[in-house]
Amino acid sequence: MNIDLVILGTVGLDDVETPFGKVKGVLGGSAVYAATAASFFSKSGVVSIAGHDLPKQYLQFFKERKIDIDGIEFKGKTFRWQGLYEFDMNEAKTIKTELNSLSEFEAKVPDRYLDAKFLFLANTDPVLQMKTLSKMRNKPFVVLDTMNYWITSQKADLLKVIKKVDLLVLNEGEARQLFDTPNLIKAGKQALALGVEYVIIKKGEHGALLFSSNDFFSAPSYPLEQVKDPTGAGDSFSGGLIGYLAKTDDTSEKNIRKAIIFGSCIASACAESFSLDYVRKTNLKNIKERYHDFKEIRRF
Repeated sequence: MNIDLVILGTVGLDDVETPFGKVKGVLGGSAVYAATAASFFSKSGVVSIAGHDLPKQYLQFFKERKIDIDGIEFKGKTFRWQGLYEFDMNEAKTIKTELNSLSEFEAKVPDRYLDAKFLFLANTDPVLQMKTLSKMRNKPFVVLDTMNYWITSQKADLLKVIKKVDLLVLNEGEARQLFDTPNLIKAGKQALALGVEYVIIKKGEHGALLFSSNDFFSAPSYPLEQVKDPTGAGDSFSGGLIGYLAKTDDTSEKNIRKAIIFGSCIASACAESFSLDYVRKTNLKNIKERYHDFKEIRRF
């Protein structure tokens, strides 16, 4: 299978509780959510590690979504995360984390992945992000995501890899923390000063901001009456975004604006269900209908 897009990140098993229910041992992880979202548009190969205890039905899920898993190493037990959301659904409280095999993750990239034109460095150790990026044979278009843990613990390594990527994705809290400013416009400009071409700052239910040297774009969020589980919505946003860019092979600012909206459509669908259940009732036709809704929301 030809690989349009390589995704580095985590594969995990999640226990999640929200005001609308709870699930245990469901498929999760940054690479899983991103690859699932990207699969609406592109064929991706995942670089990650999982345990031998990963249920067989989850391996079948990858196959059904045409997600290549030759880059997943199987060893020991799978990374596990337990989280709780209260009525502020913008932030999860981590109850328990078990790194398990993730503590031995070395990011082994299959040879046939190395010529991919697009690379998503999902939330993981910035040293592994740099290692993976350096292995790619041709200069791919690179999108990078991170989290507050890496900003606190490995800021120097994170800044090194940020300087090598094309598009940086942060949420508003991470942007404020990384650039030590409460002002998101200033944070966006400081990010551009590092040498990245584009910066996206996600604002949860309030949409997203896109910064470039020439322009600025503000995208709304998709209006949802009920959010059941926001776990993975951010990774779904980024996966949908880079999946659309890989499909169109167009990284112009105009197309990145479209990709942001498609990413937001998929993220909104993800938040309406637990884990990856949304794919059972969502197809590309539904995603395109939401895209049309976005256009109507912003028309005046």
